[in-house]
Amino acid sequence: MEETKVMKPLSERIQTADWKTEKHVPVIECPDTVRADELFEVKASIGKEVAHPNTTEHHISWINLYFQPEGVKFTHHVASFEFAAHGEYTDGPNMGPVYTHHAGTATMKISKPGTLYALAYCNIHGLWQSEKEIKIS
Repeated sequence: MEETKVMKPLSERIQTADWKTEKHVPVIECPDTVRADELFEVKASIGKEVAHPNTTEHHISWINLYFQPEGVKFTHHVASFEFAAHGEYTDGPNMGPVYTHHAGTATMKISKPGTLYALAYCNIHGLWQSEKEIKIS
């Protein structure tokens, strides 16, 4: 009899930790409280306290930002930041003239309180997530 392989949901492959001690965890920087329907900036980055490598062999490929309004079923995709230059070049790895830093800023507004989520992808160590609650004044 053929054995059925049970696949894990993607959510079980997402890692979390404290960004102050783990270099892969996205850092979300924005006000803790904002005014309803007023624009504010959100910065998502990697390596604020512990630097992450940015080499051809080991780098952050992207960070996505999501918002989950309180009391709402579905999560909203806010922004995607893709980092495409990691020193690749015809002369060889890490010989290129350009490196993209793994940080991005989005401007947004919300009408309800909720939680911002940042999901990042390291080409060697996989998916990493963090979150930050946002209140409305």
